Amino acid sequence: MANERMRPGDASAPRRRERLTRRELLAGAAGAMSAAAVAPVAGQQSVTTTRRAGRGPNGVDQRSRFVTPQRDPSATSSRTPLQDLRGTITPADLHFERHHGGVPDIDPAQYELLVHGMVDRPTVFSLADLQQFPATSRICFLECSGNLRRGTPETLPQMVCGLTSQTEWTGVLLSTVLKEVGAQPGATWFLAEGQDAAVMTRSIPMEKAFDDAMIVYAQNGDALMPGNGYPARLLLPGWEGNSSVKWIRRIELAEQPFMTREETSKYTDPLGDGNTVRQFSFVMDARSIITDPAFPLVIEPGWHEIRGLAWSGRGRITAVDVSADGGTTWQAATLQGPVLPKAHVRFRHRWEWSGSPAEIMSRATDETGYVQPTWQALRAARGPRTRYHQNPITSWTVGDDGRVLFGAERLRS
Repeated sequence: MANERMRPGDASAPRRRERLTRRELLAGAAGAMSAAAVAPVAGQQSVTTTRRAGRGPNGVDQRSRFVTPQRDPSATSSRTPLQDLRGTITPADLHFERHHGGVPDIDPAQYELLVHGMVDRPTVFSLADLQQFPATSRICFLECSGNLRRGTPETLPQMVCGLTSQTEWTGVLLSTVLKEVGAQPGATWFLAEGQDAAVMTRSIPMEKAFDDAMIVYAQNGDALMPGNGYPARLLLPGWEGNSSVKWIRRIELAEQPFMTREETSKYTDPLGDGNTVRQFSFVMDARSIITDPAFPLVIEPGWHEIRGLAWSGRGRITAVDVSADGGTTWQAATLQGPVLPKAHVRFRHRWEWSGSPAEIMSRATDETGYVQPTWQALRAARGPRTRYHQNPITSWTVGDDGRVLFGAERLRS
């Protein structure tokens, strides 16, 4: 017994261990590695991957074949798969698209941005000229002002409000460009015009130009995707996506708005009195959506984590409340840092499902005190003809079979 080596887990073995020779140590290690290579607990696939070399380095990587998130395209837009993403940054190739005349194919070597009107030095900037200015980056969301599809119970989160995404944008502050051309004090508005077939044009107050507006040429560390404005676009953090004109080719300063097609016949908000229309409603109000659990999941009784996204064009989200009983009672969710201004933030809340029918919903509050409204409150303020800036509380129902469906009935007229 005195000469036996102690076997791990053997209580009867002596506490003293004999010294191993170098040959014995190496032989034992080789045996352990061989056993690990064929160990059934790791699964058969592990055996395959550890015995065959994988691919080497390549020029451009791609997602694993097991990861297949996709946008949902229509004739004029593609919606971000909110339910498939983690964190708050949207991969550039999954960023939502919305355009009115297709995606133009613009040679960056031929790109030009004209800045004129009420300026001292009308100037044409190339892309290289814009990139010579001091660069700045910021993380913020972008959202289409028509970002709501009421749908049917069998509706994914991306179909409900997938026309929002978040990016780290890089470019030059518009205020820097305007100082370069000598913007005149009397200018109170500027026209932003795109180079697409729709020649998208919007009037923008000069206060925004000197606040946080940017001309951006990169997203998430790379050049803009073509569908998001390559080679350069306007970015107005927190404002409706249509005003952040893509493929921007002209900026004209003036002392009044230009009353373009997009701000007269479109992108205006009828109000509840049936007679008044809010013409310039740029800011996107506070909003949230639960992305998990959501259709088409089927859940089991027990503990779950309710997760989702919240955002506001007016600044930071300060609170998200979650209800599991259709809005009768509310509990505070946890915000996942970082909590940035005019940016998506993740929220989560632990919830024990008993197995009885339930309805889960979320409600966002931003730093101005604005609280996300119900559909009924929104309709009372905007009237039945409203199409834009619809940010109602939405819900998911859970049946006693565990099936999760979109609460479409809450958004019925």
